[in-house]
Amino acid sequence: MEQVENKQVILKRYAVEAPKETDMEIKIGKVKLKAPKGSGAFLVKNLYLSCDPYMRGRMRDFHGSYISPFVPGQPIQGFGVAKVVDSDNPDFKPGDMVAGITGWEEYSLIDKTLQLRKIQPDSDIPLSYHVGLLGMPGFTAYAGFYEVCSPKKGEHVFVSAASGAVGQLVGQLAKLHGCYVVGSAGSSEKVDLLKNKLGFDEAFNYKEETDLDAALKRYFPEGIDIYFDNVGGPMLDAALLNMRVHGRIAVCGMVSQHGFYDPQGIHNLYFMIPKRVRMQAFLQTDYLHKYAEFLDHVIRNYKEGKIVYVEDMNEGLESAPAAFVGLFSGKNVGKQVVCVAQE
Repeated sequence: MEQVENKQVILKRYAVEAPKETDMEIKIGKVKLKAPKGSGAFLVKNLYLSCDPYMRGRMRDFHGSYISPFVPGQPIQGFGVAKVVDSDNPDFKPGDMVAGITGWEEYSLIDKTLQLRKIQPDSDIPLSYHVGLLGMPGFTAYAGFYEVCSPKKGEHVFVSAASGAVGQLVGQLAKLHGCYVVGSAGSSEKVDLLKNKLGFDEAFNYKEETDLDAALKRYFPEGIDIYFDNVGGPMLDAALLNMRVHGRIAVCGMVSQHGFYDPQGIHNLYFMIPKRVRMQAFLQTDYLHKYAEFLDHVIRNYKEGKIVYVEDMNEGLESAPAAFVGLFSGKNVGKQVVCVAQE
């Protein structure tokens, strides 16, 4: 039976603080290009892999989360786009394109199909968008904005980490909904992207602001109706000071806290009471019944030119550790993707 080399990104050890490239290593294994009979599994060739902040939580020995930790000595896992090579599963046939959880390696044997879906290639939509715009980050934006934030036309919306995989779509959905939208990001390049390509009304570089409360008052003199929070920390504290009555905060991510062994506390929670603010954390998996509706809405608006999406593409599996680590210092501009192979 034919065997081929299988390059893999292995977790060497759990990361105590912010993940480092040295927490991972590249190894060359071997794989048979055949799904074992009776396994119900199928073998895929991975094409694109997604780098996502939630993966940092899987790099520590903590079992109380919504997803289990990675296993040291084994390949890292994440969302990807892949092509079926061989199959012992009647639902997946050789040649099928799939998107979902796979290994950070050239070939993966998949036996768990939760949140795995077949995709139909579309010449108008890059395949890699199925780990971004049409994948978990895009659906996170859609579910968080529409289901958690319950937006109304004309409301004032603030998005942090606004040029990232989730934030860039939240802002565009809010504009399509008739809202006033401001985003924060960590460089002048990203601010320019938000205002001139993604259609935000305003944007600012939080690293240039000495007083985040004053910055939000400058852009939201009448207050914030919706804060889509991707960062937590001081930005969340500042937003709490600027919410309007019956404002809503969707707690999507805490990327500012991922590098802290002792996370920062929130000081301004009192202000939720007089303003009757609702702050709700969520997982996109809570709303999977809305996935078909999401795809229809986003694909239609993308093809009509009303939604754009920005990717930061790295080439080669060996570039994956650096690409992932770069998320936590803001090196990526847009959705971070690694191209493992062309179809």
